[in-house]
Amino acid sequence: MATRAKALRLVAVLITCVLTASCGLFGSSSNSGNAAVERNVLRIGVLPVVDVAPLRIALNEKLFEKAGLQVNLVTQPSEAEAIKQLDTTLDITWATHVSLFRAVAEGTELQLQGEAYQAGPNSMALVTNASSDYDDPGKKQAPTIAVNSETDIGALTTRAVLDTAAVEKQKIKFRAMPFAEMENALKSAQVDAAFMIEPFITKAQRSIGAKILTDTARGPTLDFPMSGYASSKKFAEANPKTLKAFREVLREAQQRAQSNKLAVQDSLTSYADVDQQTAALVSIGTFPLSLNPIRLQRVADMMDTEDVLSGRLDVQQLLPPGTTN
Repeated sequence: MATRAKALRLVAVLITCVLTASCGLFGSSSNSGNAAVERNVLRIGVLPVVDVAPLRIALNEKLFEKAGLQVNLVTQPSEAEAIKQLDTTLDITWATHVSLFRAVAEGTELQLQGEAYQAGPNSMALVTNASSDYDDPGKKQAPTIAVNSETDIGALTTRAVLDTAAVEKQKIKFRAMPFAEMENALKSAQVDAAFMIEPFITKAQRSIGAKILTDTARGPTLDFPMSGYASSKKFAEANPKTLKAFREVLREAQQRAQSNKLAVQDSLTSYADVDQQTAALVSIGTFPLSLNPIRLQRVADMMDTEDVLSGRLDVQQLLPPGTTN
């Protein structure tokens, strides 16, 4: 009996050791998720647009947390300002590809971290006031168009679409202003039309009865790659594992957004200043799952053709090492 009792005590000790070791192992496993990345906190610049809905979905569903990352979304006044904040108050930022490529051409060293959004029907468009007689893209030969920037995607795609309507690009007059100010510019007839993206298109339709003059994702701009995420090259070189983890979560979030448009529309009410009824009417484009250099080169080449860039930009050079599609 003594021998048996001694054996039982030995077994109990062994079980305790195993459980203790297991706890230690589980603890180190939890920490190893954090240790696998160079840093756990990422500050990402965003604007209140449909493009960034997957990030909101990822936060709501704790996808970043499961990957050992704490992500803080920081609303920015403009894309240009957000790009300037990289390496100071931001680690990654959302911006249109046009803004990112122009920044690179001007000397900013960036690395692309993901595609955010690709245009779908009426996800970007030229919009007019309800009472406007501007009902055909070729009707005005020298239209005044509101854009968020004279060197961003709005001006680029507007020129391309109006060119197909036989409007000379040199005669188009652009007026730069924030998207939020375009409704008043239309109502007061300061401009003939405004280039808008969602949810601003739907908001203008509901609040002032705005009409879509033409979809700007058609012809040469059909399925146009609109926006993406980038970090500085310096940050990318110092934090490759962190950014790889970010890209993996982004891919999952993009996939969820693509397969559940209702979730995208619902998320808009939390950050884009729209009510549920407006959100339900917003046109949704495509959320790409990976960086595609061929698709992105299309943007850079159009920028080159339209003299937005001083020469051809090789997009492949801006992708993380080993990224081919």
